[in-house]
Amino acid sequence: MASKLIDKYMREDHLPHIWCPGCGHGILMRNVAKAIDNLGINQEKVCLVSGIGCAARAAGYMDFQTMHTTHGRAIAFATGVKMARPDLEVIVIAGDGDIAAIGGNHLIHAARRNINITVIVFNNDIYGMTGGQYSPTTPTGDYGTTAPYGNLDRPFDIGLLAAAAGASYSAKGTCYHVPQTIKLIEDGIKHKGFALIDCLGVCPTYYGRKNKKGGAVEMLTRQKENMITAEQAYKLPIHERESKVILGKIAENDFPEFTEEYQKIIDRLVKQNG
Repeated sequence: MASKLIDKYMREDHLPHIWCPGCGHGILMRNVAKAIDNLGINQEKVCLVSGIGCAARAAGYMDFQTMHTTHGRAIAFATGVKMARPDLEVIVIAGDGDIAAIGGNHLIHAARRNINITVIVFNNDIYGMTGGQYSPTTPTGDYGTTAPYGNLDRPFDIGLLAAAAGASYSAKGTCYHVPQTIKLIEDGIKHKGFALIDCLGVCPTYYGRKNKKGGAVEMLTRQKENMITAEQAYKLPIHERESKVILGKIAENDFPEFTEEYQKIIDRLVKQNG
């Protein structure tokens, strides 16, 4: 099955990928391909958009209509694509720093508009490509090259952030829980409106090594052993869920979708003006 997915959905001339040994991004990229395959979507009708960072490389490896754009602006480009071509399935792949730091404003406004795009966050708790700086999701007290004495900031929960901003679908997946995460991505793609799946990855090279988390196997095992469902997690006080790995849907609502509402305005004006 893995070889069939590579043959069908990967640009083999761009492989092997440049991600570090043990990086979780390969698992998450395969999850995206598998979700699209399970849904039977025509490849020519899928547009993948990425920004800058480790995760953004996925758009170059995957054989769809693709855009590798500027740092933090993937959602802005994706919004333009969806407005011009609402018939396309527009999927954004972005890292935690790309989507929640420089791209944070685009995230919250796309969520409140409820435009029908799917955002898949490859969240490894660190800026990996540029040298291991702490990101908006780095846990408090953990180390990065720009936090040599420990990170003072409280981390964003990107899934909750998107839901609070109005996303009609929000969920959390992980590298370890592959079948469940594939299903969450499938549901996000099928959902009519803004969907975000915040997928916890592993970065043994920068985050794991700097914080003595072990290698990829140890980091994945930690995801397995500390997993609780989203339903369980958000009933707990914040301090009790900080050490947990959360899996599942956070929000699923039926709100008016932006491109459809925009088309209604066009149709009304055309009718009024003959």
